[in-house]
Amino acid sequence: MKKKVLKVHADDNVVVALTNLSKGETVSLDGQEYTLTDDIAAKHKFVAADLQAGDSIIMYGVLVGKAQSPIKKGGLISTGNVKHAANDFEISAQRNTDWKKPDVSKFAGRTFMGYHRPNGEVGTANFWLVIPMVFCENRNLDVLQESLVRDLGYGRNKKYKYQAQQLIELYKTGKSVEDILNADIRTNADEDNAQRLFPNVDGIKFLNHEGGCGGTRQDAQALCGLLAGYITHPNCAGATVLSLGCQNAQVSILEEEIKKRDANFSKPLYILEQQKIGLESDLLAAAIKHTFAGLILANQTKREPAPLSKLTIGLECGGSDGFSGISANPAIGYTSDLLVGLGGSVILSEFPELCGVEQGLSDRCVQVDIAKRFSTLMKTYNARAVAVGSGFDMNPSPGNIKDGLITDAIKSAGAAKKGGTSPVTDVLDYPEKVRKQGLNLLCTPGNDVESTTAEVASGANIVLFTTGLGTPTGNPIAPVVKLSSNTVLYNKMRDIIDINTGTIIEGEETIEQAGERILDYVIKVASGEQEISAVRHGQDDFIPWKRGVSL
Repeated sequence: MKKKVLKVHADDNVVVALTNLSKGETVSLDGQEYTLTDDIAAKHKFVAADLQAGDSIIMYGVLVGKAQSPIKKGGLISTGNVKHAANDFEISAQRNTDWKKPDVSKFAGRTFMGYHRPNGEVGTANFWLVIPMVFCENRNLDVLQESLVRDLGYGRNKKYKYQAQQLIELYKTGKSVEDILNADIRTNADEDNAQRLFPNVDGIKFLNHEGGCGGTRQDAQALCGLLAGYITHPNCAGATVLSLGCQNAQVSILEEEIKKRDANFSKPLYILEQQKIGLESDLLAAAIKHTFAGLILANQTKREPAPLSKLTIGLECGGSDGFSGISANPAIGYTSDLLVGLGGSVILSEFPELCGVEQGLSDRCVQVDIAKRFSTLMKTYNARAVAVGSGFDMNPSPGNIKDGLITDAIKSAGAAKKGGTSPVTDVLDYPEKVRKQGLNLLCTPGNDVESTTAEVASGANIVLFTTGLGTPTGNPIAPVVKLSSNTVLYNKMRDIIDINTGTIIEGEETIEQAGERILDYVIKVASGEQEISAVRHGQDDFIPWKRGVSL
């Protein structure tokens, strides 16, 4: 029988409702009975004992808030009676790096079919990039996209175009607004199945952005580092770069950042500067020719077997709910531990969503200097946010709060579960590249797209993205696998969700079983055998981060 309530950690003084509970109802857990003094919606929490103002709220075994007024046993915790609180942390000389490595025998010797690059990295996809050095070139990218994508067989589903055409015909025949709104519009139009000219190339991706000039020199440097991360990424075969010429983000900075990431970089890279070439028509003609030539070269690479140690998984969450930290996040945390046990790498980012669990992560850093870097990045980031009138405590969104994540520390303690239990082998600042196998911490905002964009630039060739409320987030070059924390969401938004972990909430599956199922799925995606929703919909989200202005 499905449980009604759950205590996540033995030290917790709050209990999670797994289903809607009514005021006056009595529920039992571990030999204790609780009579509820409020209605408790699924995903929300009630206190396990009477609390007074100032008392600590403990969940996941850590401080996540302080009571602001008395709360009776069985009473709901909410933004009205609880405020964010988190313990401070310090650098300990004692390292807590022993961990129980999971049994990886099921995956020993397994491979995925990937694209092998000259520097030894392996891609899960094979894309050609077209990149502007500055926003002034975005229109030229749009022209190139219109000129190249559909004729080369990379066009999207035409069904929405067909729906618009039906509406046009209704309007032409004199139908009213009411008639049009009530019209039965066909949605089953055939896919655009144009034959790909280059079957080994997954597509051409255009990384439009709003940066490159007008900001600080640090912004330009960071942007060039981010773009270099994409150009050197194993899922990228090569790139066409459009530069205006006078912008802050100079080509020389990009070339310097490329060398930092790949000293022997040898992919095709075509850099075209508009102010040198002159006529826009000449620039576009050169860009089309060079891109086409690059596609010919990219098509020469085919998928070949690669060990799972060549996978780098980005760990992301967005639209989180009160179940995320007890189903989807710990499930991919177990997947993370499996991959680390197999010699692969994982990236845990979103530093505003690590607030309150810093001590545990710091203690797991394999060296004291790595722990010190984590501390410096966390405290500097929070101080910058406070300086502009915010702070990590303001990270939870209205949707998070509505579905049970009422303080940043509650959200963070659940979000950190994505990183599993393995030691932290490195701490990276945005937009540095992963250098070591194992669990890497990457400084990024909690903003879904900014963080996903950064994880891919750091080398993630697949991203696991958990959600409790639903989000369509994707990435131009790395598959972003979407996992729901609850079955209701999975059934409601199956067109954008790939995997359901609500089975854990319902008692149908353990966290470990779900984690293994997820890794099986990842291997299929990495091999090009499983199309995911974000790829199917062409969800190519790409937003560079401007430091200090985003949570």
